[in-house]
Amino acid sequence: MKICLWVSMVLCVLMASQTSVSGQNSGGYQIGDAVANFRLKNTDGNMVSLADLNNVKGVIVIFTSNHCPFAKAYEDRIIALNGKFASQGFPVIAINPSDPGTHQDDTFEKMKERASAKNYGYPYLVDDSQQTAKAFGAARTPQAYVLQKSGAKFTVRYIGMIDDNPQDPAGVTKLYAEEAVANLIGGKPVVTTITKPVGCAIKWKN
Repeated sequence: MKICLWVSMVLCVLMASQTSVSGQNSGGYQIGDAVANFRLKNTDGNMVSLADLNNVKGVIVIFTSNHCPFAKAYEDRIIALNGKFASQGFPVIAINPSDPGTHQDDTFEKMKERASAKNYGYPYLVDDSQQTAKAFGAARTPQAYVLQKSGAKFTVRYIGMIDDNPQDPAGVTKLYAEEAVANLIGGKPVVTTITKPVGCAIKWKN
């Protein structure tokens, strides 16, 4: 099973390298930038806005998708991140920017099915216009952003991989997103602020 998943990941990377990504925002938020508010539809039908998150210390924003084998490999780890840190003031918000016209597994109905089947304890938002992903500068799924809240402002403190081993949770040696959140909760600076995301390239709409 693990071998099949890894082969799927390799094929995903090869296909992504051959796919045009014209229109991709090469900029996006940098470390220390304040994030503009976004308002996106959750799989429960309700709208979720960053500005509505009042009683939090920050948030872990993860761009992900249904179809990508990398995203599937990280799914349980994303659930665990939320389970560990939501109660400490850093909940997960998952956002799917994938074009369902390219990947049928990423339709809103399929998102609802997946969130229900896995019992996500966090919002799974659809980024239909892909404008939120472009504002962040997201390039792949999954890609994590750790935001720290101060007053009404959310500031970027970490960008990149969730951890250092996409294919094997047991082989992880660096918990980048988790360490970033733990440092912020402890009042310490984030040591590793940027890593290169590994995953499926986001296919941008024309």
